Amino acid sequence: MAIPDRFNAFRIHQDDTGYHAGLEPIGLAQLNPGEVVIRAHWSSVNYKDALAGTGKGRILRRFPLVGGIDVAGTVVASTDTACREGDAVLATGCGLSETRDGGYSPYVRLAASAVIRQPTGLTPREAMILGTAGFTAALALVRMLDNRQTPAHGPLAVTGATGGVGSLAVDIFTRAGFEVHAISGKPDQADYLRGLGAREVLPREVLATTRPMESARFGGGLDNAGGAMLTSLLAQTVPYGSVVSAGLAASAELEMTVMPFIIRGVSLIGVSSSSAPRELREAVWEKLGGAWKPAHLDAICTGEIGLDGLPAAFDTLLAGGNHGRTVVRID
Repeated sequence: MAIPDRFNAFRIHQDDTGYHAGLEPIGLAQLNPGEVVIRAHWSSVNYKDALAGTGKGRILRRFPLVGGIDVAGTVVASTDTACREGDAVLATGCGLSETRDGGYSPYVRLAASAVIRQPTGLTPREAMILGTAGFTAALALVRMLDNRQTPAHGPLAVTGATGGVGSLAVDIFTRAGFEVHAISGKPDQADYLRGLGAREVLPREVLATTRPMESARFGGGLDNAGGAMLTSLLAQTVPYGSVVSAGLAASAELEMTVMPFIIRGVSLIGVSSSSAPRELREAVWEKLGGAWKPAHLDAICTGEIGLDGLPAAFDTLLAGGNHGRTVVRID
């Protein structure tokens, strides 16, 4: 496939005129070096993308860069023997829209180490409904299982449950045989969360407690909020339960005692979706295309836009005005 001399990409700048981003024509030579060039078909909108695209978070480490931490498409050129022209592939994290050009472009040039073969159980669009959000949720489950978490521990709590990571976690954890209790500040989305598999939908107030230890009610969980909600979740987790920290939507601070750890043996586990080693990324994506593939991807995908719709999507996401996932159509 011939690559055009110029194509429109969503590029982010910080220069003498300030921080600005938008569609602009660029050529392949302006993209970072890499062994693999793909024709992008789909991307997605993540919280990190919204912060990067608006300048409301310090995400990019160099400028200018094409935005977009996720991309799925077809290989059109490769000097790496593991990637052949015509292969369906995807990439998430790995420095995209942070240290190298990302997925908001019809053509994306990537390091071969960032490229994952698309699982046979997923279409490119489904892969991007999942994207970094689904990968993070599945990676959290892998980490809990590695720490001997079982359904017998009790229900898994998911905070920020209507967001991308939260919505997919509710579905994925349920598929894996766990009871899920969704915690959300959006009571109008209770039916949505139950439709994804949540056994109970609880208000944020259940994690408003402030004592170092509370009655244990959760087997563990996935926290997307940080701050006081994470502290309270740890204080309400059963002995030897696992809680994964995956976000800081409420706060990056964590003020607590060590009592849940030394009295109940609770584990606080971190996940870093952007820096996961390749072998782990491949294993997680195989799960997402197979046994852990969410059963409600169509319901979780609540928006579909083109590249020109990115600014409005960023504003809506940062204002808390949406739920589920928004995919970006690049064709």
